[in-house]
Amino acid sequence: MDEMRWFGALVRAIEGLAAVFLAIMTALTFVAVILRYVFNYVIPDAFDVARLLLGIGIFWGIAAANYRNEHIGMDLAWSLAGPRGRRRIDIFSSLVTLAAFFVFWWMLTFKVRDTFATGETTFDLHLPLWGFYGVAWVGITAGCLLLAVRVLRLLADRPDTRKEPQDALPLE
Repeated sequence: MDEMRWFGALVRAIEGLAAVFLAIMTALTFVAVILRYVFNYVIPDAFDVARLLLGIGIFWGIAAANYRNEHIGMDLAWSLAGPRGRRRIDIFSSLVTLAAFFVFWWMLTFKVRDTFATGETTFDLHLPLWGFYGVAWVGITAGCLLLAVRVLRLLADRPDTRKEPQDALPLE
């Protein structure tokens, strides 16, 4: 049970990082708008940094959402199926999602490498873009790993990580 507690803490940490990135992006956007319209001052690279932080927050957040199966889905067929059918649907959908995330991870790996090699930077402050892309890549990596754990749990016939309103499964 200790490994589940540790793993639950890891998933919560990933969610927390996503929240931090989104909070920083929100604060930056809010301050930039206030400064622009009230004081006629523009924060250099505020738009670029905010959009990069949004991408990072999404990549990190989707890792935990996919692990817990809390993303948007069409559950009509799933809700009509029996327990075995639900398990099969969960396994199939998790495998398809894992394959898509693996391709996304693979392509983002090349994007980070190419951005590092070309030395692309933001316009005003010349912040290196590869750092932002690298943090996003780590989020996609976490997503792939958590999805792989989800698939392994489903194949091993362990309890699903799907949260049901009537019987939510705690991570601890």
